[in-house]
Amino acid sequence: MRPAESEATERLVAGKAPAWWVEFYRLMYLSRRTDDREILLKRQQKIFFQVSCAGHEALLVAAGLALRPGYDWFFPYYRDRAICLALGNTVEEQLLQAVGAADDPASGGRQMPSHWTSKRLNIVSPSSSTATQCLQAVGTAEAGRYFSRHPEAAGRPEVGTLDYRAFKDVKFHADEVTYVSIGEGSTSQGEFWESLNTASNSKLPVLFVVEDNGYAISTPVEANTPGGNISRLIANFPNFHFAEVDGTDAAASYAAMVEAVAYCRAGHGPALVHGHVVRPYSHSLSDDERLYRSDEELKADEKRDPILKMQMWLLREGILDEHGLKELERKVDEEVQQASDRALAAVLPQATTEAILRYQYSEDLKPTDPRFETPVEPTADDTERTMADLINTCLRDEMRRDERIVIFGEDVADATRDKALRDGKIKGKGGVFKLTHGLQKEFGNDRVWNSPLAEANITGRAIGMAVRGLKPVVEIQFFDYIWPAMHQMRNELSVMRWRSNGTFSCPLVMRVPIGGYLTGGSIYHSQSGESIFTHTPGVRVVMPSNALDALGLLRTAIRCDDPVLFLEHKRLYRETFGRAKYPGPNYSIPFGKAKVVREGKDLSVITYGAVVPRAMQAAQRIEREKGVRVEIIDLRCLSPYDWEAIAESVKKTNKVIVAHEDMLSWGYGAEIAARIGDELFHDLDGPVRRVGAMDTFVAYQPLLEDVILPQPDRLFEAMAELARF
Repeated sequence: MRPAESEATERLVAGKAPAWWVEFYRLMYLSRRTDDREILLKRQQKIFFQVSCAGHEALLVAAGLALRPGYDWFFPYYRDRAICLALGNTVEEQLLQAVGAADDPASGGRQMPSHWTSKRLNIVSPSSSTATQCLQAVGTAEAGRYFSRHPEAAGRPEVGTLDYRAFKDVKFHADEVTYVSIGEGSTSQGEFWESLNTASNSKLPVLFVVEDNGYAISTPVEANTPGGNISRLIANFPNFHFAEVDGTDAAASYAAMVEAVAYCRAGHGPALVHGHVVRPYSHSLSDDERLYRSDEELKADEKRDPILKMQMWLLREGILDEHGLKELERKVDEEVQQASDRALAAVLPQATTEAILRYQYSEDLKPTDPRFETPVEPTADDTERTMADLINTCLRDEMRRDERIVIFGEDVADATRDKALRDGKIKGKGGVFKLTHGLQKEFGNDRVWNSPLAEANITGRAIGMAVRGLKPVVEIQFFDYIWPAMHQMRNELSVMRWRSNGTFSCPLVMRVPIGGYLTGGSIYHSQSGESIFTHTPGVRVVMPSNALDALGLLRTAIRCDDPVLFLEHKRLYRETFGRAKYPGPNYSIPFGKAKVVREGKDLSVITYGAVVPRAMQAAQRIEREKGVRVEIIDLRCLSPYDWEAIAESVKKTNKVIVAHEDMLSWGYGAEIAARIGDELFHDLDGPVRRVGAMDTFVAYQPLLEDVILPQPDRLFEAMAELARF
C-alpha cells in the first residue's frame, strides 16, 4: 500500500466507531461459521454440495458495507456469502438453499448452495457459469441509466393487459451502482473482457470485484493470467478507477471499496477492485487441494487468514478484549446452530409435475394466450408489403407504444456517427437487411444503437436489461454467428426465471435471420439449427413463413412475458410469396397455433419457414399430375408447437410428411415424427416420412446448394411415394 493510501485508510478507521468494526468482524465470522456448518452438514450427508467463502470475508464485507442493499444492484458469484450476509441475507436463508428446501427463497431447491438471490436486496440470481454475470451486470447498469433519463418509461399498464409491463415492476435511482464479482480465474473468460469494453465505452457505474485467491480450482493464477496479475493487464482501459488491495486486510479493503463506489456513484465511470485473498479451504468439498498445493504454501495462507488478522487487530486496537471476542463468537455460533436446526426441519414437499415446471415460463402472461388472436383492422393503405417491410413496421409501432423497447445489435443503427444522418446528408443503414432502417432516426440513440461485434455481449447485456424491466429487441446478424451467444442463451436467458423460482425473469426478443436458398450463401450464411434451441426449455421459438404472420407473431413476442427467439428466414424477407397488407397496430397471433395454408385429403405435410412455399409448389404439381390433394400445415411456432393441428390433419389424411430445411438427422422433424408414430399409429396408412437437408453444411456452388437443401422436386417425390400406400 502506498503512503497516501495508508493515510486514507487510517483516517477512515479513525472515523468509524468501535461498534462499527465489531459488526464488521461479526459479519466476517458469521460467514466463516456458516461455511463450517455447511461443511459439517455435507459430511453428515444432510446437504449435497458445499463451496465456501473462506478467506474472502474481509474484502466482501467491505463491499457490502460500502454499498446500499435494495438500492444498488448485485451480481455475485458462488464465493460471495459474506457480502450477501452484509447486505441482509440471513444464515437461515442460505442454509435453506443448502438443504434444498422448497421454501428456499433463492431458488425453491432448484439451485446449488451459494447461488444467492433476493428481490428485496436486489441480488440477482446467479448461475454456476463463470463470468457470464459480468455482461448481465453491464446491461442492468444500462437499464438503470435508461430509466433515470426516461422515467416515464417505468409506468405500468393495468394488470390484465396483454403487456409484459403489467408484471414487471421498475425501481431505479440516478446514482445507483451495479456490483459484479468473479474469481481471478474467470478473468480468462471472453465475457469478462467484453463487459470491461462496454462499461468503459459507456462510462457505466459498474463496480467489478476480482477476488484473487490465486487458484481456479487447481490452476494457479500465472497459468490463467499472463504475468500472474490481472491489474497489470487491464490498467489502460479508459474511464476506469482501479484499485489493487490486500483483501485480507479489513480496513484497507473497506477504504478501497468506499473510494471505488464513490467514483461509480458520481458518474465518472466503472471501477475495478482487485483484492488479493486466500483460500484456506479447498475449492469445494469435491476437491482436495492437498493434491496440488504444498504444506508450505498452505501454511503461508494460514498466516494471512482474514479472520485471524481481524481478531488480532481488534485486540491490538483495544476494540474488543478476549472475553468480548469469545462472547461475540459464542453468539454467532448459537445463531448459526439455530438457523441450521430450522433449515433441517424444513421438509421438501413431494415433487409434483406442476411444481417442477412452475416458472419455466411466465405464469402471468403466456404468448399462447388466445387473447393474442386479434382481427385484421381495415386501413387506408392497400399496399402489399414484404416480410421485411412488415417487421420494420411492427418494430416502429411497438416502439411508439412502449418506451421500454430498446433495439441494438451489429449494424442495426442508421449511423453511429449520426450528425450526417440528422443533417439529412446520409440515408442510414438500419441492419444488413434494412429491417431496422429509420428507427434510430425516429427514436434516438438511447433506444437504437450499434453493439460491438460480439454476440455474447448483445445477449448478456439484454438479459441484464430485461431483468430490470426493459424490453430489449436485439438482433443477431446471422444465425450462423449465434454460437458465441449460446452460453448466455442456454445457461442464462432460458433459465433465469426457473432457477430463481420466479423471483427474476428476462423477457426479451432475439431476432435472427436464418436459413439458406440464397445462391452463394455458403457455410456461414445459410445455416439452420433451430432444433438446438427448441431443445432448450424456457425459451419460445418462432419461425414465420410470410409477412402477415411475421408481423403478428413479432408483436406477440414483444408484448408477452417470455424470452423469444424469433427466427426470420432471409430468403423470405422480400419474396413475392407471402406479401400482405398492413393489418393495423394491434394485430397479433398467439404462439403455438399452426395454420392450414392448403386444404387436402390425401396426405399431410407438416412444415415451416422457407419450405412452406416449396411444399406448396410440390403440392400444386402432384395434384395437377396425379390428382393427389395435399394438406399443408405451417407450424409458424416451433416451441410450443400445435400438436392438436397436427393430429387433426393426420387423422384426416392418414399419411404424413414432416419437412424442414435443417439436416435430416437429429432435425426438428424427428420429434414430431416420433410423436406421430407413438400417439397416432392407428391413424396411419403409411410410414411417417421426413424430408430435410443432407447431413452436411450448405455449399457455395449453387448446383451443390440445390442438391443439399430440400427442393420442390424432392418434396414431390416424397409425396408421390407416400401416396402409393
